Amino acid sequence: MCGTCGCDGQIPVQEHWLDSDPVPVEQDVLTKNDRIAEDNRGWLSEHAVCAVNLMSAPGSGKTTLLETTVRALIGEVFIGVVEGDQAGSLDADRLRAVDCRTVQVNTGSGCHLDAGMVSRALRELDPPHGSLVVVENVGNLVCPALFDLGERRRVVLVSVTEGEDKPLKYPHMFRAADLVVLTKTDLVPHLTFEVEHFARHLRRVNPAAELLVTSSVSGEGLDQWFSWLRSELSSASEAAVSSVDPVSPVDSGGSADSASPSTSPSTLPSVSS
Repeated sequence: MCGTCGCDGQIPVQEHWLDSDPVPVEQDVLTKNDRIAEDNRGWLSEHAVCAVNLMSAPGSGKTTLLETTVRALIGEVFIGVVEGDQAGSLDADRLRAVDCRTVQVNTGSGCHLDAGMVSRALRELDPPHGSLVVVENVGNLVCPALFDLGERRRVVLVSVTEGEDKPLKYPHMFRAADLVVLTKTDLVPHLTFEVEHFARHLRRVNPAAELLVTSSVSGEGLDQWFSWLRSELSSASEAAVSSVDPVSPVDSGGSADSASPSTSPSTLPSVSS
């Protein structure tokens, strides 16, 4: 674990929102994070919002995949994005350009998003019932794997330019993955990358993880990616319908109206700074 961002539970993380002052997160990072993550998960589940935590090294193609996804599914499902970067809003601007509602969170020197940051971002994003929320985490194959955000699924992207051995070098990240998406496969003819070698390494680390082989340039594997998202959305919706008497984690003004789930930010998990 890293001692510079607070992942060892001893040094506080500093969260930086655009145009605002840093907010220190208390030292017991992981314990507090897990509690908030459960609040996030409860709210998301009750509102049939499918949340996916998208993780990768920098430059693996997360934003490109999201742009392609938004274009493909526009009119079919609402997609909102929580965009995590250490600085700037370049990726968020790209997503807003394709009419994707996006909330930017800048972590400063921090190398991951945590559940508190996501909770505050959800209040601003205000996703409607039955929607898809994608958290594009900070580019890093180490620390994001340690922090539960309350997501339904974890997806790890790896580009073929990164090499076949990534699952062996970063086993914690790949063990945490429900789905691994191999990207930029249109470049394989120009590399020494063997897809089967990568798949074998992944099975060694995480036999249960699904693997999709994709290219946003050629379109390879994108239909399977869209189908996977649709399946997860359907599962989230079914789980919400089957739940009994859902109650919002925060009830500041009386009992929650379970017959008509609210999407108001006031009913989202409350997190103190």
